Amino acid sequence: MLRSVQILESGNQSVFHKDGQSFLNFSSNDYLGLASSSELKHSYQQAIAELGVGSGASPLVTGYSAQHESLKSALTEWLGFDTALFFSSGYAANQALLLTLLSKGDLLLQDRLNHASLMEAGALCGADMKRFRHNDLAHLKSLARAERSTLAVTESVFSMDGDLSDIEAFVGVCQTYGMLSMVDDAHGLGVIGDNGLGACGISELKPDLLVVTFGKAFGLNGAAILCSEEMGQYLTQFARHYVYSTAFSAAHACALSHALTMIQTQHWRREKLLELSAEFDESLSGCAEYISTTTPIKPWIIGDATRTLTLCTSLRKQGVWTTAIRPPTVPKESARLRITLSASHHHQDVLMLANQLKRFSEEG
Repeated sequence: MLRSVQILESGNQSVFHKDGQSFLNFSSNDYLGLASSSELKHSYQQAIAELGVGSGASPLVTGYSAQHESLKSALTEWLGFDTALFFSSGYAANQALLLTLLSKGDLLLQDRLNHASLMEAGALCGADMKRFRHNDLAHLKSLARAERSTLAVTESVFSMDGDLSDIEAFVGVCQTYGMLSMVDDAHGLGVIGDNGLGACGISELKPDLLVVTFGKAFGLNGAAILCSEEMGQYLTQFARHYVYSTAFSAAHACALSHALTMIQTQHWRREKLLELSAEFDESLSGCAEYISTTTPIKPWIIGDATRTLTLCTSLRKQGVWTTAIRPPTVPKESARLRITLSASHHHQDVLMLANQLKRFSEEG
């Protein structure tokens, strides 16, 4: 069966409408529920009224505003980096980093389960790319070569399995073996770590390069690379995705700054996620298909792609929207539902989904 886009009629909310039917949305990365927050919408509307809706140019022409600078200052102060560069998406930020920093003769070491944007950039950048076994730092050590310029890359939270990297150990290995370290914190920032600090909240050691995205916990879109001042200057000169792309708008930067403040101050959103996660785990603890995680990403692994699609269709008939993830996005025989929880869900929503899944598991 071919993949296809789905046309939704009411935006990214915990309940949306399609073809006249209402669905509970368990496929969104809007972990903290900010995308549909009245507070954030009002902030964005005010910024648009004052600043307009487009930047009109790349950052190096006239696309960089005081609002971008304010967002950069808030983000770097919070996460403890010298500077930040903004991009249209996490995909663009990851591609920009690898394609700018690496060339023939360099060595790139990636966790085997890293995101497609990282794998594709690794294949295109000209460096020798080797993949270490998932979260296997002993294997990473065995691939290190002291005589070669090396970049090692992992994610904080892996988007298909919902598991975590040991960021502190990863950065420690990189420092010991003289490798640059990079962490993709797309699914971690705002959700994991002390006060939602993501990778920086679960490790006292900071990577040399941190990529964060704004399409998950921030409830918006875009991304940033955080790094040293020297690295930032280099990327500003040579990262083509930055130099030649239109910047997101000043109004968007304002909305992102407001979302950052909400993440920093509205701790109840993470607390509610933890409560929902605990309820979901308890309800499905006896099901072989269920993988318990400490993140909002809850895989329900069936293996067979056809059975996965069948369950997906069955849930939609019950008004529950999940997404079937099939190879090649995940390895062969590991087709799954990628279920995601949000602070905008209600307790009864999560229990209803759990009951539907238990019924499928019991029926075999």
